[in-house]
Amino acid sequence: MPNYRILFCASEAYPLIKTGGLADVAGSLPRALTKLKHDVRLVLPAYQSVMASLKTRPQLRYQTRIGDYPVGLLQTTLPGSRVPVWLVDCPPLFDRPGNPYHDAQGEPWPDNAQRFALFNQVIVRLANKQFGMDWQPQVVHCNDWQTGLAPALLNEQPTRPATVFTIHNLAYQGMFDRATFEQLQLPEHLWHHEQLEYHDGFAFIKGGLAFADRVNTVSPNYATEIQTPAFGHGMEGLLQHRAARLSGIINGIDERTWNPGTDKLIAQTYNRQQLKKKLVNKQALQQHFKLDQQDDVFVMGMVSRLAEQKGIDLLIDILPQLMELPVQLVILGSGDKENEQAMQEAADTYQGKMGVYLGYDENLAHQIEAGIDVFLMPSRFEPCGLNQMYSQRYGSLPVVTPVGGLSDTVIDASDENLKQSTATGFVMPEVSETALLQTLERARQLYQAPAAWQKLQRSAMQADFSWANSAEAYGALYALALQDHPVA
Repeated sequence: MPNYRILFCASEAYPLIKTGGLADVAGSLPRALTKLKHDVRLVLPAYQSVMASLKTRPQLRYQTRIGDYPVGLLQTTLPGSRVPVWLVDCPPLFDRPGNPYHDAQGEPWPDNAQRFALFNQVIVRLANKQFGMDWQPQVVHCNDWQTGLAPALLNEQPTRPATVFTIHNLAYQGMFDRATFEQLQLPEHLWHHEQLEYHDGFAFIKGGLAFADRVNTVSPNYATEIQTPAFGHGMEGLLQHRAARLSGIINGIDERTWNPGTDKLIAQTYNRQQLKKKLVNKQALQQHFKLDQQDDVFVMGMVSRLAEQKGIDLLIDILPQLMELPVQLVILGSGDKENEQAMQEAADTYQGKMGVYLGYDENLAHQIEAGIDVFLMPSRFEPCGLNQMYSQRYGSLPVVTPVGGLSDTVIDASDENLKQSTATGFVMPEVSETALLQTLERARQLYQAPAAWQKLQRSAMQADFSWANSAEAYGALYALALQDHPVA
């Protein structure tokens, strides 16, 4: 396969900054592409927390002004790799505490349109070699709404690189009003329903969906789902129109970070030949959450945003029935305040059987993955999902809905699949409270047969979710984008 020069554009990248799965992809895919000999440069905003996390001062490569704002381009490397990173340094827009997208009250920053429009303008200039760099990409790979304007703006250029746009979650679209469109001084012809305009406002994400040479999302099943009203969030017509240029590639996982055989964050390392050692992690988890110390109790876990998308309401609704069974439940996450309150109240009610940590803690996420028997992901929609893949690797069997990437990555423990040793978890027949409760009971019943359960664990732990596979698929996607738009 040919090697390409790729400008990888994202609003977050682990370990520099993370709020969700996009960061995991942006922190892992460029590394995997580099291993395949592609020449990848990662660009993201120089948030305050990113700058604070750097161990060495980044190199200033360029200074300019864009509109009213001073802009510097700083160069560093992605920690633990050789991937060059360009940080867009604009203190009035990015040098502020907290979340990249929201203030301390959880509200979107009021100038998000200005912040990410400037980020997109920098991407366009980098793509056109306007920052004095002796490097120009053949492919500009944009991700989610925060980089959605770049394909539209690059389309205005007489010569440009090929463009790829990846949808990580179509529910987030970067919606703003007409006044903001005018304030950003975007080309007037883009205010059209076939361009950026959307129901008397405009959406950053439409720039990627309508103008990129290739559009992809993070699982084949989700690529099909988003062409329907149930999952398209109003964009299904546009995606149907672009179906010939739309595809899905499953995300990989970082197998160095998520490896029960070497994980320093868990109480006891283990592998599929040493499953008895996994019990030490269950005991440590029970102790952490002050649960009753029972080695043979069926322990369920969830690490998630506490939002309707993640099916948290389904779990809340069945808790009274679930807690009547000989089970324990641990939850790590944050989200809607009413869901947080419901979870905390449930933990208080079911002391010794249920534990909750509101917030996010990377160490605890690893401890939960290692210590539980099943991992709950009753999502209403899930573009890809990563935790169901982490869980399989840790022999903590996922219980999932038949949607998006969950359907693509978990093989149900049906009688036939168990017989053929292909099963890797439990797939609910539908998205409902009844299906969740029945599937958990089906899993608990199988747990009562230790030999069958361990066989299922070993099957799950052998699944290959390495980034190498996904990187190969992205290399092929870049080739298609360059066929669609040859670069001189």
